[in-house]
Amino acid sequence: MPSIETVEYVTRRLIDNRQKVGEHFRISLSGCEEPQFLRYRVGDFFVAHQDGNTGLVLLDTDQSRRISNSVFLNRESEAPETDCYCGGSLVFSDWRAGRELRLNGETGTLVAFRSETTHEVTPVTHGERYTIVSWYG
Repeated sequence: MPSIETVEYVTRRLIDNRQKVGEHFRISLSGCEEPQFLRYRVGDFFVAHQDGNTGLVLLDTDQSRRISNSVFLNRESEAPETDCYCGGSLVFSDWRAGRELRLNGETGTLVAFRSETTHEVTPVTHGERYTIVSWYG
């Protein structure tokens, strides 16, 4: 569990970048949800899903999620290495068009995408995958 200071620092950085992210997507963004610090161990994954704006999930936060963010805290590697993980790719899918985009994690990279985008995390096969996720409204 990260310290309160760490959560506050990450939240400030997300808020500081909100306008730049909004300009990129050509939308006005209000705030952001408190960041979640995630650890995926060997065998962990996340099934294909959308974070919001789909009408499929009826949560209070769902209607306010416009842009999803994922920050990689360590690197994905093809072969086992110290402080890296294998597997655990962030995959974006457009099943209607039959397309898939697979992103390999690079330490410090922030990936922002529209919350209605279908995405998943493939199973981690070695090491541990660390990320921070949050959502802009």
